Amino acid sequence: GTQWRKNQEQDLKNVLKNTDQDIPLVFVSGNHDLGNTPTRETIDSYCKNWGDDYFSFWVGGVFFLVLNSQLYFDSSKCPELKQAQDAWLNEQLAVAEKQKCKHIIVFQHIPLFLREPDEDHDYFNFDKSVRQEIMAKFHKAGVKAVFSGHYHRNAGGSYKGLEMVVSSAIGCQLGEDAHGLRVVVVTDEKVVHRYYSLNELSSQGIEKELLDMLAKKN
Repeated sequence: GTQWRKNQEQDLKNVLKNTDQDIPLVFVSGNHDLGNTPTRETIDSYCKNWGDDYFSFWVGGVFFLVLNSQLYFDSSKCPELKQAQDAWLNEQLAVAEKQKCKHIIVFQHIPLFLREPDEDHDYFNFDKSVRQEIMAKFHKAGVKAVFSGHYHRNAGGSYKGLEMVVSSAIGCQLGEDAHGLRVVVVTDEKVVHRYYSLNELSSQGIEKELLDMLAKKN
């Protein structure tokens, strides 16, 4: 709703045109896209520009779920949209339980928790009751990892074998981390990840251990 929004969206689209065409881009909606309290209008606007606000896809036997976490943070202005996502998520997890997935991985902007599954609720995580419900669902379905941003710092923890991975930002830093991104390698057996600063990537590149894992996959 700000005067800069259209120009910012166009700037991002212009930058992304330079991405190698062989790299698929997957967009995960967050609070700066939909608002801290999303509405049907803000979600519709996002979907017109960037695609669905929640969806699933398969790659190499791995099942990926992308969620609209704003609906779990505050759905007071569009409760019916949260109900629709809940129903869809239950269906997707039921499918995942029946399939022989190598892994189930979730992307959502707001983390379930930052360090401990029972930590207090604040701006950067889910309300405790919502968190417990979703963690129980994910654990039952065998979700391996949840990847999030939002915190603008690296963080994370685990819940009954479910890994919560919180990555810092490529832009605005709120903590001590350098500007960077997280590289994730998925094999048949495991999900391995490491956060790299932009300086590390430009001077040294990805470390040999991850490159060797990628080479074995191919």
